[in-house]
Amino acid sequence: MMMTALNRIYGTILARKNADAKSSYVASLFVKGSKKIAQKIGEEATEVVLAASGGDSQEIISESADLLFHLLVLWAAHGVTPDDIAAELAKREGTSGIDEKAGRSKI
Repeated sequence: MMMTALNRIYGTILARKNADAKSSYVASLFVKGSKKIAQKIGEEATEVVLAASGGDSQEIISESADLLFHLLVLWAAHGVTPDDIAAELAKREGTSGIDEKAGRSKI
């Protein structure tokens, strides 16, 4: 269910990518570029952390939705799809997080 919702939202983001930046928040993010989109992700991630620190489940849900939305915008800016992310998660499924991290190439 979650990936279906993410795919629908992703489609909406793609549809608004080239809209008028004065009337579309999504379009305004694309105009500002990846650096600004990444900055928004950092802000939203911090808000999730603060919500978790406060222990309010509804605030965690709300801030997490904001974070996922901005991740979707970043993915769209780089041609990454929710299905790409789902495939990567599926590839890692059943693998210890410690083992998976150790197997990553060093960049």
